[in-house]
This record gives sequence, C-alpha cells and structure tokens, in this order.
Amino acid sequence: MLIKDIVKACGGRFLWGNEDGAIEAISLDSRHMEGKDLFVPIAGEKVDAHRFICQALSLGAAAVLTNVHRSSGDVKEELEKFERGGGDARAIEDRVWIGVEDTRRALQDLGAWRRKQISIPIIGVTGSVGKTTTREMIAQALSAGLRVFRTPGNLNSQVGVPITICSIPEDAQAAVIELGMSEPGEMERIAKVAQVDCGVVTNIGVAHIGQLGSRERIMEEKLKIQEGMNPQGTLFLNGDDDLLQNASASEGRRTVYFGTSPRCRYRAEDIRLEEGHPVFTAVCGEKRIPMRLSVLGLHMISGALAAMAVADFCGVDLEGAASSLEQFCGYKGRQQIYEVGKMTVVDDSYNASPASMIAGLQVLESLKPGARTIAILADMKELGPEEVRFHREIGYYIAAHPVDRVVLLGELAREIGRGILEKGGNTSVEFMGNLDQVKDFLSRETKEGDCILFKGSNSMRLGDAVSWFRQKLEEA
Repeated sequence: MLIKDIVKACGGRFLWGNEDGAIEAISLDSRHMEGKDLFVPIAGEKVDAHRFICQALSLGAAAVLTNVHRSSGDVKEELEKFERGGGDARAIEDRVWIGVEDTRRALQDLGAWRRKQISIPIIGVTGSVGKTTTREMIAQALSAGLRVFRTPGNLNSQVGVPITICSIPEDAQAAVIELGMSEPGEMERIAKVAQVDCGVVTNIGVAHIGQLGSRERIMEEKLKIQEGMNPQGTLFLNGDDDLLQNASASEGRRTVYFGTSPRCRYRAEDIRLEEGHPVFTAVCGEKRIPMRLSVLGLHMISGALAAMAVADFCGVDLEGAASSLEQFCGYKGRQQIYEVGKMTVVDDSYNASPASMIAGLQVLESLKPGARTIAILADMKELGPEEVRFHREIGYYIAAHPVDRVVLLGELAREIGRGILEKGGNTSVEFMGNLDQVKDFLSRETKEGDCILFKGSNSMRLGDAVSWFRQKLEEA
C-alpha cells in the first residue's frame, strides 16, 4: 500500500518522512518487524505502545501511525529523545510518521478502505465455540477448487480483522475471515470492516456471558456479522443450536441451516464413530456424499457441514470439497492428537468453554477403549456470575462419564472436583497449584498407553505444559 493511500484512507496527516514510499505489512508488535511494515501503536489498559515507536522503526518499520504526535516538531523531539537514550536517530530519520486522531479507529478505516478494493468472496466465521476450527475446515474445503487466504493465527479482533483484510494477497480467490467478539458493539465494528459476502455462525454458548449477560444477547451480537454484509449475501446458521435454529438473516439475505435436523439443507445422516472418527453421509441438497473425518469427535461434524455449505456457495465441486475435508487434521492447540512416547496426547489447550470442555472429554473417552485416561483441566475464563456453576457441571459430567484420573489447575477448576465428589464419582482427582506441579505429575504418574487430555483457557498456559511434555517424551 502506498503511503499516500494510507494517509487518505485513515483521514490522517503526513508528519514526517518520504511521502512517496509504500508498506507491505502491518504490525502491532514493535519487537517483530519484517521490513516495510506499518507499525500501529495501540493504547492498552496498562501500556501505551506509542512509547515503542522508535524501537519499531529501528527494527525495520517503514512507517508508523500516531495519535500522540501532532506536528513535525513533535516527531523531531521524539527522535532527539531516542538519541539521548542511546538510540540511533539518524538511522530512522527518513521513516514515515502519520498523525491520526485514534490509531485503533484509523486501522479500522484502513481495513475498510482496503476491503473496497477486493472483489473475491469473503466468508466471515463467528460463534461461541469452534470458530477457528470451522474457519480452517472451510478453508480446507474451498482449497479443493480455489486459492484460499484465511485469518492468520488469532487476528480476529477489532485490530486483528483490519490487518487480516489488508493482508489478503492479490492472487487469492477466496478469503475466510474469523470475527471474534467479547463486548457489546465489537462485532458491529469489525463486521463493517470485513463486509463479508456470507457469514457462518457456529453456535451460541456462554463464552463472554460475563460481558453480555445472556445467551440471547450473545446471539444478538453474533448476528451483527451481517453489518456491512453483501445485501444479497447468505447467512449460514447451525440448525442444531437451540437459539440459532429460530434465527434468520436480515431482510433481503438468504438463511441456510446446517446440522443434523431434517430441516437443514446441509445435514449429516447415518452418523457413527469409527475409532473416534466421525463417519456420516453429507446431504447437500440433492447430493449424498459419504465422509469419514480425520479429526475426532461427533462435534466436528458441524464444522464439516458448514464447510460443505460454503464450498457450495462458492461453486466448489462438493465431492472434491469432501475429499479435501477428510484430510483435515485439526489446528494447533485445538484437539491436536499426538502419538508420542507410546502415549496419546490430546492438545486442546488453546481455550475452553463448558461445551468445548465436554467435547474434549468425549474425544478422550472415544480414543482408545480400555486405555487409561487422564484429563488435565484448568480454569474456564470469562463465564460471568455463573462461572462456579459451569465448572461444577463439568464435574457432574465426569461423574457420569468417568475418567481414570483428573488433574485440576486453578481456583475455578477446583469446582470441577467438587462436582465430581458431589455426584459420587469414583474418579481420582488431584489439585495442582501451578504449572510446575502439573509437569511433576506428568513426569511421575504417566505411563505407556495413557491417553491424556489438556484443556483450559489460554491464560492458564496449559499449552506450555503440552510443549514441555511432548519434548520430554521425544527426548526419552
């Protein structure tokens, strides 16, 4: 993107540097610049990233947005301050500074401007659980006939979505964009940037219920994915979700349901598990396509059906899409299955909600009948006033579907143990105070043949324990 275009798109002011330059990428992290980046400093609750502008420029950023510096004099003063602090101001004095009123808003404006230049179909994915896996499954299905770009990593927020839109390459034929939401109004803001051609809503759960108050309010916010959507667009809804099955697209747009209900245009029939793998017939309008997924658990069928529906929407051959989907093996930190050290590790550590934790436990149960099962479970965050009840109900589930050993990390996770005991479960339950104790348990108590599930909110850092454990087993 040309610097001149960025200034215009953001409604900004050129403050300093070579106005004839261009940038190739956008970054929020001052520590990781790849050259010709635009650094966008965001003011957070604890740290205002404007303090790292000169660091970003010295590491290769070509330009920066700023709402702190208002004139060339302000920029000159900042460079002099950098020099006094031991930095090399001369090395970065030719870099571009663009003044804006608010860097977050400017980034969104830039994303919306870039979106208007893109003519390929853009598919938006949202929901309480399974957004990333569904995003990846849709991309996998579309890849049978198209060059597909998808949201990199977890760039699904108010600042992540604009970066994603600006990152779509010229040769892409379709893009699958994940839209996350954790507070009222956020979905509307990012949906107006993404301006999707079709939207997929995976389900309505209780993640972020603390901020929104009820599942009904969560659904209301999720359905705002239609803000900015193509007026003739299509909204794909999970017909098995008790709330979404009664929802529909706004006037002028088409509503299509996927699921197992007979009313769903894209549905699964003849469902069964073979060694934990879902096997079913995908009914897509008049077509019936037998499928066997490589991922585990019946809950994966929903994402596969959404992917088939979107593939049909984009004109991809459905048999080819199904064949491609059958090769999908999951996404990092989301029910990734590893056979290592003669043990089976289920890495589902990236995030957790009540529905996804139960799904993980179901996968653990179905993996290897007769094998010893161990569930390493940590707190589920952002569940609001009912968080204790939600954790306790996981314990009730385990009491009814026993796991051989349960290891719990975090104060809220203790409620899982209380739920198990309350229902008279015969599962061995152990409480851990920190990750080091979890690692010690894994070193002492695991053995060949074990199946081990790791599940908890990302902030609990169970992913660190997974990485450590896998490395330990591989080196043994």
